[in-house]
Amino acid sequence: MIIPSNVFATRNYLPLCMNESEQSRLLDVCDELIQNQKTLLLASRSADGNPAISYAPYVRAAGIFYIFVSHLAKHTQNLLCVPLASVLFIESETAADNLFARKRLTFDCQVMEIDRGDPVFEAILSLMTEQFGNTVAVLRGLADFHLLALKPESGQLIAGFGKAFAIDAEGRLQPHKN
Repeated sequence: MIIPSNVFATRNYLPLCMNESEQSRLLDVCDELIQNQKTLLLASRSADGNPAISYAPYVRAAGIFYIFVSHLAKHTQNLLCVPLASVLFIESETAADNLFARKRLTFDCQVMEIDRGDPVFEAILSLMTEQFGNTVAVLRGLADFHLLALKPESGQLIAGFGKAFAIDAEGRLQPHKN
């Protein structure tokens, strides 16, 4: 059984010039950005290299984002053909102090399709049904829907002006490198 976990549970690594309190606050910002949204913004590209942006409802389990998407959607076709994605969680415009410095968290992800016969498929769809209701039960019966796992490889947190941090695959903050 898959148990949802906090991607940012590793709080014992301090980037240069950052105290434990500041690191904890920034990791809380990461968690809040993810937890306050039921959908993620999703960038993909086609085999020809053409970019596409979309969104999808998601659940998170063991640090992996799962989306259940139709093959009819351009982003699904892209992700199945080029199994790379970038996901974005961003502070709402109304909550932001400054629209140029909205808090945001991005992840570069590897994408893997979860087969309908895999026990993970059932576990994740159960989580999705709990979170999103009966719509998932209807979509589950449609053969064109695919369960995709988006596994973060690296990321970036922007917590305001001059507050950019790289995030590694284990969820540890690092000073931003240009």
